[in-house]
Amino acid sequence: MDITTRAVPNADLAISRYGERGQQWVDGVHTGDPLADAVVADFAGLPRGAGMAMFRAALTDGIDTVADAPASLRALFDEVDREPAWLDHERLDRATGHLVRHISSYGIVLAAASLTAGAMNSAAGMPLVLTGRYTSQAAMRSLEVGSWLEEILKPGGLRRDGAGFSTTLRVRMIHAFVRSHLWASGDWDEDAWGVPIAQSFMAFTIAEFGHVALAAMHKLGVRYTADELDDIYHFWRYIAVLNGVAPELNPAIEADHIRIEELYALTATDPDDADREFVRALTHDYLAVEIAELLPLGGQRKHQHAVSVVNGLTRAFLGDEAATKLGVPDTALKHLPGLLSPAVAGANRILAVLPGVNGLRTRRALANHSRVMTEQRARYGMTHDLVDTAPSQGQRHPAAG
Repeated sequence: MDITTRAVPNADLAISRYGERGQQWVDGVHTGDPLADAVVADFAGLPRGAGMAMFRAALTDGIDTVADAPASLRALFDEVDREPAWLDHERLDRATGHLVRHISSYGIVLAAASLTAGAMNSAAGMPLVLTGRYTSQAAMRSLEVGSWLEEILKPGGLRRDGAGFSTTLRVRMIHAFVRSHLWASGDWDEDAWGVPIAQSFMAFTIAEFGHVALAAMHKLGVRYTADELDDIYHFWRYIAVLNGVAPELNPAIEADHIRIEELYALTATDPDDADREFVRALTHDYLAVEIAELLPLGGQRKHQHAVSVVNGLTRAFLGDEAATKLGVPDTALKHLPGLLSPAVAGANRILAVLPGVNGLRTRRALANHSRVMTEQRARYGMTHDLVDTAPSQGQRHPAAG
């Protein structure tokens, strides 16, 4: 691989510092998802909708029930139907409990820390820019992510017949259709941006849901034990498998997540105006609206107070230098997590040692999660779960079938 490619600034440094792992990262910026991409290529030769009908049938009834399935579709399901030897479903279910028990904090940090951290590399966000979903539909995309989380965070959701398994495979196909669309459009510049939704950026997405979010939650006072963290990283390792992340880039433990974050930052293309507008839209159009629902305030300035809270959280999570690059205004509220987290952490420690309390909190959170998501979708007039089922506005998504 030519390490002078514009899509990977500091590629030589990445390789010199991280050796083989650095080379895999550089190569991964120019690699998509070969299995899913081959499926989409074969579907292009079938009548519209026929391919995705096969895909849905394979999800529901198994690939062996699909007559005349392309070899590429069989290869995809041969991979996902074969569980890794290391997979432990009990650990997956424990992980869902750990995350859902603190789902309010998790939802906040996914927006204020994880998605904003992703915006620090303009090349990674370019597929959304070119498909028109980066700045204009920040709230809707956040809710689509929430719909996916709702399914994968249910106990048993990642078993072969689980809704989380199916939804994650749908996400994988959506990404493959987007890659195909961008290649066909003639607007994609691989030398500048790498491959659309590249392997390396898919791996960073796993880190966004993993260590990036967990580190931010720690700043809020949510402190997981070492065993709980191991369960959560195990969970996201399997999500990465289903989503098509190659084994050499799939983070298995916390150190892998941190290395991926470091490589993402080292080789990032500086954020541009589209990234700054995305962060602003995410803050104003979605996260501040949700934070405002929690504030014990009224009046016309409630939303603006919520915006200030979100800006403070983002600065606390990303640091001043990164937040400034993303156009996040400075505010004294960035010190709020540091002031509150010791008390929150102390309360969580006490609750954790009381017999049965953590289990009760988890069961209540699981019971409430779907209700909260239903309320959020109603608030934004959202009637679909993922983009492949979104109401048509002139042209249906290719993955809609």
